[in-house]
Amino acid sequence: MGLSTTEILVIVLLVLVLFGTKKIPELARSLGRASYEYKKAKEDLVNEAKEMTEAGEKAAEKEAEKEADKK
Repeated sequence: MGLSTTEILVIVLLVLVLFGTKKIPELARSLGRASYEYKKAKEDLVNEAKEMTEAGEKAAEKEAEKEADKK
């Protein structure tokens, strides 16, 4: 379900009419920054989740070792 050449051309023309040629570079930069920030935040969340999982696993291992030592 892709866009045809005609549809892309119509979208580009609409963007030019709505925003003008001077605003388009600003919009592109803003979209680029937003995309970068989104990817950075997503990566940070993934790393934090991994760290929390590893910390939980280590705590569980220590608890299991304590239980084994008691027996």
